[in-house]
Amino acid sequence: MDRRDLVVLVGGLAVAAWLVVRATYGSLPELRWWLGVPLGVLAVAEALGARTLQARLAAQRDRRPMAERGPTPVRPVEPMLVARLAVLAQASAYVGAALLGVWVGLLLYVGPAVSRLQAAASDTVTAVVGAVCSAALVAAALWLESVCRVPPSADDETPPAAARG
Repeated sequence: MDRRDLVVLVGGLAVAAWLVVRATYGSLPELRWWLGVPLGVLAVAEALGARTLQARLAAQRDRRPMAERGPTPVRPVEPMLVARLAVLAQASAYVGAALLGVWVGLLLYVGPAVSRLQAAASDTVTAVVGAVCSAALVAAALWLESVCRVPPSADDETPPAAARG
C-alpha cells in the first residue's frame, strides 16, 4: 500500500468535509464525544492482532526446538489467515484515512469557531477524539500490514544475470 494514497485521501476528504461542514454546520445534529471511539477499539484489536501474529511468525521462522521457545507452544500460522489479515489491514487503513480526513475537516471548521459558537467547544472535543482514534486505526493497520509481508529471502537480494541487463 502506498502511503501517499492515504495522505491524499486524508487531505482531499479534509477539504471536502470542511466545505460541507462550513455550509451545513447549523443544521448538523449534536456530535457526541464517543463517535470516534469504535475506531479506537478496532485500532487496539488490530494492534493486538499484529503483535500476536508477529510473535507467532517470528517463532515459526526461528524454528527453534520447543524447549527453547518457552513453556507454551506456538501454533503454526495458516497462510490464509495471514492473507485475510493483510486484506483487513489494507481496508482498515483506507477507512481510517477517510474518516481521519472527515474528522480533520470538522476540526478545521470548529476549532477556530470555539470563541464564537457555543456548540463548537463540544464538537472540537468530538473531532479531536475522532481524529486520534482514526489515526490510531491507520497506524495499527499499517503495522498489521507490515507484519503480514513476506520477508525477503537470500535469493531475492541478487537479481539474475538476465535481469541486470
